[in-house]
Amino acid sequence: MKDEPQATYHSRPSKPKFVLPSGAWYSHSHVFGPKAIYPVDPSWPVRADAPREMLFALHAMLGIERCVIVHSAMHGLDNRVVEDALAAKGGAYLGVALLAPDVSSAELKRLDALGFRGVRYNFMWHLKKEATLDEVLALAPRLADVGWHLQIHVESEMIAEVGPRLAAAPVPIVVDHMGRIDASAGIDQAPFAALMRMMESRNVWCKVSGCDRITRTGPPYADAAVFAAKLVAAYSDRVVWGLDWPHPNHQGPIPDDGELVDLIAKIAPTNEAMTKLMVTNPTRLYEGRARS
Repeated sequence: MKDEPQATYHSRPSKPKFVLPSGAWYSHSHVFGPKAIYPVDPSWPVRADAPREMLFALHAMLGIERCVIVHSAMHGLDNRVVEDALAAKGGAYLGVALLAPDVSSAELKRLDALGFRGVRYNFMWHLKKEATLDEVLALAPRLADVGWHLQIHVESEMIAEVGPRLAAAPVPIVVDHMGRIDASAGIDQAPFAALMRMMESRNVWCKVSGCDRITRTGPPYADAAVFAAKLVAAYSDRVVWGLDWPHPNHQGPIPDDGELVDLIAKIAPTNEAMTKLMVTNPTRLYEGRARS
């Protein structure tokens, strides 16, 4: 029987109680398809389309003004689906690409002109690895030339090994989804301690996204929010936030995006911390070309 497309996003997300500040950024999203227009990696699990029009409508409902769209492995190394989404927003949205480590400097400059500000590499068991760590670090000086950052999606068990090398790179490093730690292992677990050590370098940033991924208790994600809150409290000037819509490869219940927005009040409980997380930090990282 042929696989049927499966949606990974909530069909009717709730309106959040938390009111986002003016100029709020959503620093991690994806767009999928339409597959009839944008080719799909045949090894990728069959997924329902989640095109830019759906993303824009979600943001309008949530009160999101700025967004960073991270290219998905679903579309391989062909970044056109993100290029077109950025063009549709006329500069209000920026992008993070997936690229081969030997990408030309001319292509980096072309993508930069279109609104891309970084490149992402996966070091996850369930995702295709586009490059070795050595290859990624060899690319970093050319990323520095165009003012980009390096975004890393890494298994929690690998943080202690790769963290020191990444922290020494000549570009800002952005760690995805709190290093994908397991919330059930507790706040004193070794992978989270390794992430906190990595964050001691002012070159390293962290996305306090993915509470719905690292939780083991489910909504309202209290077990996961503890980790996000600690990162925000300790490194308030180098954290950014995102929902990860449309929640690809999600293993638990499909999250309600409105509930995830409401978590911001617990993650960043003061107005100062919330403003840094949602406005000041992403503006500096994505538009100010942040440096250590």
